[in-house]
Amino acid sequence: MPVISSGDAQPGSAASGRGEGLEHSRGAGRRKWWGWGVEGGGPSEDQARSALESLGMLFGRKLVPRVPPSADHLDLPAPKVVIPEKLGVIAAQDSFTRASHAFGKSYRDVIRSLHGRVDHPPDAVCYPAGEKDVATILEWCSDTSVAVIPYGGGSSVVGGVEPVVGDRYLGVVTMDMGLMGRVLDVDQTSRAASIEAGALGPAIEDQLRPYGLTIRHFPQSFEFSSLGGWIATRAGGHFATLYTHIDDLVESIRLVAPAGVMESRRLPGSGAGPSPDRLALGSEGALGVITRAWVRLQARPRWRSGAAVRFRSFEEGVAAAKAVAQSGLFPANCRLLDPGEALASGADSTGMSVLVLAFESADHPLSPWIERAVECCKDHGGILGDEGIQSTTGESRADGGAALQWRKSFLNGPYLRDILACSGVLCETFETAVTWDRFGALNDAVQRAVRGAFEETGATPGILNCRFTHVYPDGPAPYYTVLAPAREGSELAQWSVIKEAASEAVLASGGTITHHHAVGRDHRKWYEEQRPAAFGSVLSAAKAMMDPAWVCNPGVLVGGSASEEEVEE
Repeated sequence: MPVISSGDAQPGSAASGRGEGLEHSRGAGRRKWWGWGVEGGGPSEDQARSALESLGMLFGRKLVPRVPPSADHLDLPAPKVVIPEKLGVIAAQDSFTRASHAFGKSYRDVIRSLHGRVDHPPDAVCYPAGEKDVATILEWCSDTSVAVIPYGGGSSVVGGVEPVVGDRYLGVVTMDMGLMGRVLDVDQTSRAASIEAGALGPAIEDQLRPYGLTIRHFPQSFEFSSLGGWIATRAGGHFATLYTHIDDLVESIRLVAPAGVMESRRLPGSGAGPSPDRLALGSEGALGVITRAWVRLQARPRWRSGAAVRFRSFEEGVAAAKAVAQSGLFPANCRLLDPGEALASGADSTGMSVLVLAFESADHPLSPWIERAVECCKDHGGILGDEGIQSTTGESRADGGAALQWRKSFLNGPYLRDILACSGVLCETFETAVTWDRFGALNDAVQRAVRGAFEETGATPGILNCRFTHVYPDGPAPYYTVLAPAREGSELAQWSVIKEAASEAVLASGGTITHHHAVGRDHRKWYEEQRPAAFGSVLSAAKAMMDPAWVCNPGVLVGGSASEEEVEE
């Protein structure tokens, strides 16, 4: 296979950098094998207790977190494959490593982990230190009919990294890209950088900071997700307008497939036929392994301005968000919270909707922009709170009042989800995007479908909140949060009914099955309905050419069943 090495391994990239050792190196503390982030991270004990008490009163039960099992005490099935000597130094097969790579980070993943249901762990986890290792792993897997699943930070919430591949394969290996995490080159003239795919968000920013530059891509999973994962899943960042997806930041991509290497030319733009980058973006590991990319950078912001505007009705907030999205102001944040979402996040407790606005720039003060955005909101009934407009210069943020409370809640959200799941609360999210003219009908359909699913599954009284994560001139990206009482032993069946109802309503109303959570195995059924049939055939043909043995992440996007694991009540 014609490959070019990406360089020497990082220190500790051999045996000392495998398994639990690597997990320790990926943040301040030991990563959970069963859930989000690091052990002990997230909201304080008082905050967690308050959330459990509030939901417990609503659900009419006392909510007490259960203790997750230790990975060392799990009864995992024995590995089905023997790692060859040439891969032994970069492979691990211990219980903690296999269990921590058996799932992503969805509610369904957490519930199965809590019950010790790790039925399909990978047979081994390999840690390539460069492209030569990647090629060797792919070659061995292709020759021996072993499936291989690329793994960045493991933050998938749609079954994208789950080793459920069916009986066609002799086994499955997860390829953890964590040792390929360097910024290789920085072009300060063009403001771009070549970065290895395994680099997690904080490591990227730390390596760019001395240059005064940033990639400015901050998904909620930022701390525990990688550049390669962002590209493979077409991840959406924190910013609500303009450069919302990683697509907007990619200059070129290098992908190693079983059939060889595909690398696009580094260009600011091109009209030369269908873009090879578009084939790699959203490929979810089905075509090969993204090893590095050139990405566009920006100067670190010096000026920030923000405000929180309240509305007496959600409909007024929707109209204001549309006005701001179509104004050409392009705020960094334009996040609308319905009353339930505003209450849950601490942004407002009066039953009003809140629109969180923020602007930032490395070039100029922002008073005219934030003032005009607030005017747009006032035109639709918006009320500027007592905190007014917050403006700062330098590294400090402009968040204050409701905006600050929302930001804290946003960052703690995944941790709180784990606490709730451990306490008998069904806690799930789903998201979409739709044109403005269809949003009202879509929102009504989703509300009816999910509340009907609550009744059908006994998940009452359930909560369904909505916020806009992104807004475009032609439509919003609504993001829904489900909170409901779960029945012990039936959580997965309840989840399945609610997920099905919401997904059917979204697609029937003209929305996309996912705006930024990706397809994975969970969304595969609806993705096949959404995409044109001819495009599905083209995608299958591309996979057959790039991955002749069909070993790369089978079960996502094309080929085989979407998921072969049954959900039992």
